[in-house]
Amino acid sequence: MKILLSRTDRIGDLILSTPAIATVRASFPDARVSMVTSPYNSVVMERNDDVDELLVLPREVRPKTFGESHGRFDIAIALAPRSVDLALVGGTRAEMRVGYTYERRWFARITAPMYVNRLMVSEADPELSERHPERIVRHEVAQLLDLVGLAGAHERVERLRLDVRDEDRTVARELPADPIVVHLGMRWFATGSTLSSTLLLMERLAELGPVVATCAAECDAFAADFERSPYVTRVLRGLSFYAWAAVFERARTVVTVDTGATHVASAVRRPLVVAFEHRFFRLNSQEWAPYGVPHVLVRKPASADDASLARFRDEIVGGVTQLMHG
Repeated sequence: MKILLSRTDRIGDLILSTPAIATVRASFPDARVSMVTSPYNSVVMERNDDVDELLVLPREVRPKTFGESHGRFDIAIALAPRSVDLALVGGTRAEMRVGYTYERRWFARITAPMYVNRLMVSEADPELSERHPERIVRHEVAQLLDLVGLAGAHERVERLRLDVRDEDRTVARELPADPIVVHLGMRWFATGSTLSSTLLLMERLAELGPVVATCAAECDAFAADFERSPYVTRVLRGLSFYAWAAVFERARTVVTVDTGATHVASAVRRPLVVAFEHRFFRLNSQEWAPYGVPHVLVRKPASADDASLARFRDEIVGGVTQLMHG
C-alpha cells in the first residue's frame, strides 16, 4: 500500500499533525508513507521516521501537477484545509482521497468533491465561536486524528513529535538552569501590547527567575531593547529550528504570543503561558491551545491603555507563578 500525506502551510500546524502522521504509520505498518511539505515547514519532518519519503512542493509547481507526477497512491490525505493540499491530493487520483474544510467556507465545501471523496467539515469558525461562547471546538490535534480515521487509521497516537538531538542542545547548555523563556514575536508590539509594556513584563518575570528571550527574525529591530534590559539574562537571535526547540526544552516555563512557538514548546513538553489575540480568542484558545502540557491562556487587551496593559502583565506573571508552583 502507498499512502500520501500533504501539509504545506505553517510549522506549528505541521507539528500538530505529527500525532495524525504517527497514527497513519501505526495503523498501516507495512505501507510506504510519503509526506509532502513546503520548503518552509519541511524542517519539522526532516528527522521523523514515521514517513518513508519526504517530498517538498516547489513554489513554482502547481499542486495538482505535483500530485499527478508522483505515481499511484492507494490513499491520499490532505492534512491542511487549504486549496493547495486538496488539489495536490486530488491530483494523485488515489482510490481514497481524504480532506477537510471549515463549516462556513461555502465555496470550499462545494469545490472539495472535485479533489477528495471523503470530506470532513470542521466546526471551527471564529465568528460563530465569538457569538456562541458555549460552542465547543475540538483541538486541531483531535480534528486531524478524526480526519485520518476517515481513511481507516484507527491506532491513535496522541503525542506530538519533534526530534531534538544532543547537538542541538549546545546553546541551551550555556543558559541558566530552568529559565523563564519568552519568545519575542511581533504580536508583543502591536494590538493590545507595546514594547514598553513588554520590557516592564521582563522586569516582573525576573523576580521569579532568570529570563531568557528568543527572538524571531521579524523582531530583530526590537532585540537590542531587550539586550540592554538588566532583567533579561540572554537574548538569542538567529537560532536554527532545533536549537530553538532545545532552548524551550530547557525552560521552566515558556511565555509566548506566537502559536508556532506554542506548538514547539508543547512538543518538547514544557509548560506555557500563551497570550492569544483579543479578537477570536474563543476559537484560537480551543483549536490552537498548548497540547498535552500544563498551560495558562491569557487574552490580550483590546486596547493598549495603561490599565489594560497592567492587567495583561499581571495575568501573565500570575500564570507563570501558577505553573512554577502548581
